[in-house]
Amino acid sequence: MALHLIKLCVGADSVEDLESWIAHRTDMQRAAGQPLRQVHVTRMQPKRGDELLDGGSLYWVIKGNVQARQRLVGIEPFTDNEGIARCRLVLDPVLVHTRWQPKRPFQGWRYLKDEDKPADLGADEGVEELPPELRGELASLGLL
Repeated sequence: MALHLIKLCVGADSVEDLESWIAHRTDMQRAAGQPLRQVHVTRMQPKRGDELLDGGSLYWVIKGNVQARQRLVGIEPFTDNEGIARCRLVLDPVLVHTRWQPKRPFQGWRYLKDEDKPADLGADEGVEELPPELRGELASLGLL
């Protein structure tokens, strides 16, 4: 059974905002002739890395709701230029929209059990086409 991470997506106002950021980083890497890869740097290294890499994802909390996820494909500990231990979470660049799940603010990341994760949105549900404000309102009413 896979284990997942959950993290606040600071600075993003919507899933579309996060998708735009991912596309921008990919364009910058392509223009610089760098390998295309998406990473998220965090201070702490997950101790349960093997479980995370066995089908786990990073679930993004945007504006108080889990709204999307990215599959974890690698975990790379490193030391930055100031001598501080950090960790790169290597992510699949494909952003999968999920059913919204309310989540209170927290610092850092947390483990998320497979049975507690929100379900992925199906392409036939049509929710992704709704404006972000309407999705937020429907989620706050418990309808998403």
